[in-house]
Amino acid sequence: MQFARFLRFSPAMVVLLLFSLVLAACGGSAPATTVPTTAPAATQPTAAAPAAAEPTAAPAAEPATGGTLNGVTLPADAAPPEQQVYIVHYDNTADFTTIDFYESVYKRGGAITDVLSDPLVRLDKNFKVQPGAATEWSVDASGLVWTFKLDPNLIWSDDTPVTADDYVATLRYGADPKHAWDFTWFFQGVIKNWTEAVEGKVPVDQLGVSAVDAHTLAITTVSPAPYLPAMMLYSSPLQKKALEAHGGLYNSDPATSVSSGPFVLKEWRKGDRLIYEANPKYKGTNKPLIQKIINIGANVSSDFAAYQAGEIDFVAGANLSPADNELIAADPELSKESHSHYGDFRTDYLFFDNQNPPFNDLKVRQAFSHVIDRDAIIKSIIKPSQGIPAYSFLMPGFPDANSQGLKDIQNYDPVKAKQLLADAGFPDGKGFPKLTLWLRNEAPVRQAMAQAIAASIKQNLNIDVEVSNKENKTFNDAMNAKPPQIQFGMVSYGFDFLDPFNMLSVWLSGGRHNWSNTQFDDMVKKAASFTGDPAQRTKMFQDAEQLLVSDVGGVFIYHRTVSDIYKPYLKGTELEADTNGVAAMHWPGYSGFGNLIGSMYISKDVGNRQIP
Repeated sequence: MQFARFLRFSPAMVVLLLFSLVLAACGGSAPATTVPTTAPAATQPTAAAPAAAEPTAAPAAEPATGGTLNGVTLPADAAPPEQQVYIVHYDNTADFTTIDFYESVYKRGGAITDVLSDPLVRLDKNFKVQPGAATEWSVDASGLVWTFKLDPNLIWSDDTPVTADDYVATLRYGADPKHAWDFTWFFQGVIKNWTEAVEGKVPVDQLGVSAVDAHTLAITTVSPAPYLPAMMLYSSPLQKKALEAHGGLYNSDPATSVSSGPFVLKEWRKGDRLIYEANPKYKGTNKPLIQKIINIGANVSSDFAAYQAGEIDFVAGANLSPADNELIAADPELSKESHSHYGDFRTDYLFFDNQNPPFNDLKVRQAFSHVIDRDAIIKSIIKPSQGIPAYSFLMPGFPDANSQGLKDIQNYDPVKAKQLLADAGFPDGKGFPKLTLWLRNEAPVRQAMAQAIAASIKQNLNIDVEVSNKENKTFNDAMNAKPPQIQFGMVSYGFDFLDPFNMLSVWLSGGRHNWSNTQFDDMVKKAASFTGDPAQRTKMFQDAEQLLVSDVGGVFIYHRTVSDIYKPYLKGTELEADTNGVAAMHWPGYSGFGNLIGSMYISKDVGNRQIP
């Protein structure tokens, strides 16, 4: 069995599973699927992509009671069309300014995002890259020039055809220094002339992106990039015409918004609600059965109460408090509605201002890495159903992860920590400055974790640490500033595409943090472009991660496992068990980046609920 095979490679997971089984026997949440079982296959297309997938819009079913909607037939057990409404909360305390990925990633908001146009590729529930707006793709003999063939049927809601020019205009907008996009690091060193355009050294029309013809897009990379198709998950285009006429925020107003994706923007009342309706002109292969999405602005602390009251259909695990999870585990019905999964293979970690004292000293960073009692944190705060200890960046189950091999480098060892701090010139913490540990709008459970870490630092190193939970904007602006303005922080990161290069590139020089190691940079970049023996590529990445852990680019705390809760009347093939037996709303959730839109519907079990 795949599950057993994974456990052979991850002995620590055996302990977690046994503990989980005990919980299940006692009426707790059923966490056999909490931990990733096997690594999803890394997406490394070579010469050509698989043949275009069949449209995912209509699961095979008997004739529907609700008839045909926008070219989609509802399954036989579906609720009537007026009940095909998905209702969720979004955090109305966040700095939410746009719904478009290429306008801003970190200020993009609403619980449901990226539904107004199709990216070139999508992910299915097994994290496999599937055709999206591109029906096929290939790379030339040099390994540098990728060609994506676009679906010629796609049109915008103003009846303008979707063309390669839309994708070119969007990527140029992302690289334009006048726009100052907050996600430019993603294509840094990947797309030809991307970095140079972002820095203003070359005009954006020299970017390695071009329209071969109306339905053929070419992307040229700096070096061979077998992972590029997977990166193109983030390619949902803006419309060239609307972008030029109204600027990047044209989708903020239903009057100027245009869509080529599964939904159109119907209403946006800032801080209150955001409503999408199914796009009757959508010609792609991700046609929705859901006919309306209602995003209601609220504080995340109210999510579970709203769910219990039947006001919303879904609550992300990140927004459930420890008390919520205990109540869910103890309730026979609610526990059936809880679904554990990998999330986005997210790791929480501490980071430092590595370029300035005191954290420019490796011994200081090492001392901090040895005062985190990860097992105690998981047991008493996070809980085994919500996470596993992290001693490295890549989570077990992610391609090329080596958690067990790296476990002893940042292990809990207070005696060693004290000696390292003394060797760095701060015996018993004398002379060490008081610290503020910055958090990014963290939920109570991770605030409690940060307080425990601060207490351990005080107890073992005699260093005072104040924990400060900042607003998203304040934190992000300080973290992304050049140089960064956070001396000591805690943050998390989850994958964007399933390749070690994605995760490890976060630590490349000039990126998210100011830890800089040229040897690491070289190792990661060589592994990323390596097209030979996969086993050798794996070792190259694992050697690079070992350097990251040893040089303490960050102190890794825990890998999140996620237990979302959603109503039993949400049905669809993408919610059924994946190849590892995990049945859940996998990342990226209900989004244009995944196939869930073309699968999920509201069943008759919903009854006659009131639609707000």
